[in-house]
Amino acid sequence: MTVETILLLLESVLLVATIILLLYSIKEGKGRKNLLLEVGKTTKILTRQEYFLTVTDSMMDTRVEIVGFITGRLPTGDDKKRVRDILNNVEKLTKNDIKIKYLLPKFPDRLHIGYLYSRAGAEVRYNICAIESDIRYMIVDDRSVVIGIPESMGEKEATKKGYRIPSEGLAAILKDHFYRCWGQSMMHEKYVEEAIKQTGLTPKQLGRELQIDGKELERFIEE
Repeated sequence: MTVETILLLLESVLLVATIILLLYSIKEGKGRKNLLLEVGKTTKILTRQEYFLTVTDSMMDTRVEIVGFITGRLPTGDDKKRVRDILNNVEKLTKNDIKIKYLLPKFPDRLHIGYLYSRAGAEVRYNICAIESDIRYMIVDDRSVVIGIPESMGEKEATKKGYRIPSEGLAAILKDHFYRCWGQSMMHEKYVEEAIKQTGLTPKQLGRELQIDGKELERFIEE
């Protein structure tokens, strides 16, 4: 075997080894990317869960009043249980004569959450104030604020992070904003009636669209 043949074989072996290492590196890179994506998803889930825990803990600390500016998006996945926990708290607190008021964006798809909160005992109204696209907040007894922040701009973006701030000054500023919007807002019952008139649907039909029991919605309107 000549030297040229040996060098050619050695070069071929090195080339094959290089290709194998390259393929392994590409596979490892994809795996690393997938791992980072999963870590990102987990972080988002945990921060959102932490936000809901902050809300429920703050609710249990209240003694007089809660007012909140929320998105009222239709809950999906794990959010359904989280919303049920909040509804249970609303029902318990209102039975103890604690006042709870929520402002929601004036969009028909927000009637689902508005109905659930109203049924639980909260006073709900709908408005066209724009701040819910950037920031969502809850004020507890004029002394602390829970602020929710979405990942990006838009009224349909879910809240990703939450901060509890014990500040009477911030509570006073946000409460002033809340009641200015509150005075320009539409009561839940009136907005349901408006939605029925605008869509031409019966309460039962609207209930199906909003994933609400139609008979309960009809009885709620009558009451």
